[in-house]
Amino acid sequence: MDFNKLIARVKNILLTPKTEWPVIASEQETVQSLFTNYIMILAAIPAVVQLLKLSIIGISIPIVGGTYRVGIGMGITQMVVTYVIALGVCYLMMLIVDALAPTFGGEKNQVQALKSIAYANTAGWVASILGLVGLLGSLAALAAAIYGIYLLYIGLPSTMKCAQEKAGGYAAATIIIGFVLSLVLGMVLASVTGLSGAMGSAMSGSLNSSSTYTPDKNSTLGALAAMGQRAEAASKKLEAAQKSGDAKAQADAAGQMLGAVLGGGAAVEALAPDALKPFVPETLAGLPRTSFSVQKQAPIGMQVSIAEARYGNNSGGGPSYELTVTDAGGATGLMALAGFGALEKEEQSDHGFEKTYHQDGRLVHEEWNNSGDGEYTIILGDRFVVMVRGSHVPNVDAIKTALGGLNLAGLEALKSQGVKKG
Repeated sequence: MDFNKLIARVKNILLTPKTEWPVIASEQETVQSLFTNYIMILAAIPAVVQLLKLSIIGISIPIVGGTYRVGIGMGITQMVVTYVIALGVCYLMMLIVDALAPTFGGEKNQVQALKSIAYANTAGWVASILGLVGLLGSLAALAAAIYGIYLLYIGLPSTMKCAQEKAGGYAAATIIIGFVLSLVLGMVLASVTGLSGAMGSAMSGSLNSSSTYTPDKNSTLGALAAMGQRAEAASKKLEAAQKSGDAKAQADAAGQMLGAVLGGGAAVEALAPDALKPFVPETLAGLPRTSFSVQKQAPIGMQVSIAEARYGNNSGGGPSYELTVTDAGGATGLMALAGFGALEKEEQSDHGFEKTYHQDGRLVHEEWNNSGDGEYTIILGDRFVVMVRGSHVPNVDAIKTALGGLNLAGLEALKSQGVKKG
């Protein structure tokens, strides 16, 4: 690894991007070389900064005062998850940029697509160093995000051979999809931490020296590649809609693009609030329901329904439970990604334990704190997430017993409802 070359590239792409992008586009690279010589190095910066903030420097607590630090073990875990998310999103966005190329008059090329993503992200990765200095770090992150969009905008004509007048739309579509993927993939990885190790192994084991490759369809990267292929098919409809000049057709095609990526190749209508109500009983573990809410949301066209309830004694004290039933709806493709492969993890300490495992074909995650708090989460049909959190309960088995009183089979049987293929 030539660090002088790396530093020169960072300097040039940030200070003289208009002249640097044509140079970048002409370089002979591979997916592997871009990851190992650039992305995997710079993407480590925000991950390490997060470790320093969480476990070494600490986080200042306003009003109350003082500094909060997490254990070094938890800090390292968060660092790894942050790093894996960055690598996974870069890979997936490579597929998206490549798939979108014909829609905006560009040329498909995975290596050039990865260049576009990697070098446009440079500003954000470098600016993350300032995350150690409070408000300045937040302002730097905002500025870097804006500059990253600009870098992508002026780079796409060189890397993907699109016309400059189409670069704005190309960059906008990429940024919107990237934002949604980062947000959802981050939540999935955070809640199902076993995926981080599997995804890291898949990343290191599947990248090769070829500029175009096909990962094992049964691997995590294979699932990501399938998302890219679905996006490519949907992009043809988007291209036709743009040529038609029909605003409604364009909006529908854009929605289909997001559905192809996030919904596993299908447009998924999340269950109506009334359909979730039967799965939130009036009593749980013999305790009455003290509060209840259900809602259906559609952030950026991605439908999600959530039902929440609390159970306990009105007088306070004693055991209590929180139940959350989520229909991932438009994000079923990413929920399937969370359940990909044999994710097995178990950790124990003096304070409790945490483990992720498969049971009867379902992905299960459970946590227990010896102070009497715990959580049990199960994913049904790669679509529904049911979580029960117990407080002041004797053990995690009490939480499992509470969840066992729910009609899980009935909920799982609805996994195909609202699914529209094509």
